[in-house]
Amino acid sequence: MQPFDLVIRGGTVATASDVMACDVGIRGGRIVALGEGLEGGARDIDAKGKLVLPGGVDTHCHIEQLSGFGLMNSDTFESATRAAAFGGTTTVIPFAAQHGGMDLKTVVADYHVLAEKGALIDYAFHMIIADPHEATIAAIPDLVAAGHGSIKVFMTYDKMRLHDEQLLDVLMAARQSGAMVCVHAENHGIITWMVNRLIERGYTAPKYHAVSHARLSEAEAFTRLIAFSELIDQPVMIFHVSTAEGVEVIRQARGRGVKVWGETCPQYLFFTADTLDKPGFDGGKWCFSPPARSVADQEALWHGLANGDLQTVSSDHAPYRFDETGKFFFSKEPNFKQIPNGVGGLQWRLPLLFNEMVSNRRMDVNAFVRLTATDAAKLYNLAPRKGSIAIGADADIAVWDPERQVTLSDDLGRDETGYNAYAGITVKGWPETVILRGDVIVENDHLKAKPGSGRFLPRGGGQAAKPTGRLAPEMDPARNFGAELY
Repeated sequence: MQPFDLVIRGGTVATASDVMACDVGIRGGRIVALGEGLEGGARDIDAKGKLVLPGGVDTHCHIEQLSGFGLMNSDTFESATRAAAFGGTTTVIPFAAQHGGMDLKTVVADYHVLAEKGALIDYAFHMIIADPHEATIAAIPDLVAAGHGSIKVFMTYDKMRLHDEQLLDVLMAARQSGAMVCVHAENHGIITWMVNRLIERGYTAPKYHAVSHARLSEAEAFTRLIAFSELIDQPVMIFHVSTAEGVEVIRQARGRGVKVWGETCPQYLFFTADTLDKPGFDGGKWCFSPPARSVADQEALWHGLANGDLQTVSSDHAPYRFDETGKFFFSKEPNFKQIPNGVGGLQWRLPLLFNEMVSNRRMDVNAFVRLTATDAAKLYNLAPRKGSIAIGADADIAVWDPERQVTLSDDLGRDETGYNAYAGITVKGWPETVILRGDVIVENDHLKAKPGSGRFLPRGGGQAAKPTGRLAPEMDPARNFGAELY
């Protein structure tokens, strides 16, 4: 037998279903052995007293991305994936973002150039479609075939949103190409009406951002999106669920057999609307959309994660510095509408969740692995290569010290945000050694990877994106007088 390149020895290995005391043998960048007393490798890592977990899979993060209003966020692929690595994440799916008038294939090619130059960990792409004209729709099959198996669309934001007919066009194109569709779902009309009414009356402070996105706008948009999904028979992923009502809409749809998936994010589990109520413009640090809600909503989200109504927790990393290059880009004294939306989270997602789920025993380590790595990899067709510690999988592993306590601060940040929205929170549990495809990339708080060492992960839509086969009557030739609408 060939010797191992690396052996992680004496730790407690956890997957989405099991916990076991065993060694992990790695060769050629892959996990090739799990067992007791494995022979030594070219290098051994002593993991006694540590947890050996899959590297995190963060399937929703904005990296080196131009916003619809022409503002670049603060992170490059190098800085964002550096932060991800220090936080125990080894795979990301950011966005190739089309804006009005852009050619979709050119957009995707341009993002590949950026990632190939800077990424320190492995990556795939969601394609953002904001201009679904005929040429864009025509490009979807080729791009999905080339390994871009998911599409994101917006139901709000002035320069990004799709009208209902356009959304139906994209859902149909995705169905025909085998792609997953991910959606930012809020009712644009409600938000626009609320924003205008608040600003006209002088309610301009950052805290009114939370008021402007009425919680009913989320449940309404979810309901409308799911109706479209059922009509086309196209599975959808609903991003960043924030309200109890939103969870309930998803629960009911899944209960009647709709293939709808749900995601939430740390900002909805750890912040509330009151977080934005700060002196001056400081609340702008926590302006993201949808906004943080209430403690009751947090509990509903945790319940949804525990019972399977929601399947993943992603960071929605969308950082803007708290200066004139970011949050104050459009005005030195902005109203809440002028503050760029987004918050950093790639580095903090896993420590925050580990602390709450494992250390504080809200859930268990298997659920932590499932919600932060395994199910994300399965839903986005990265499994079995990513998301678990199993024979044949990529050796993407984080060795956690479950007893190490760290107080989060601005200074700990490895991205370019310049502040940490979670500063002051003390977490118990920390990823001390991070391994990507068998190579140690973080060790003893030092980065060992080089820019460009991350690899693109081509993928189709996978099983989660496959239609149910249950056709709506109006779309079924057997029941619509023979009309062929697919």
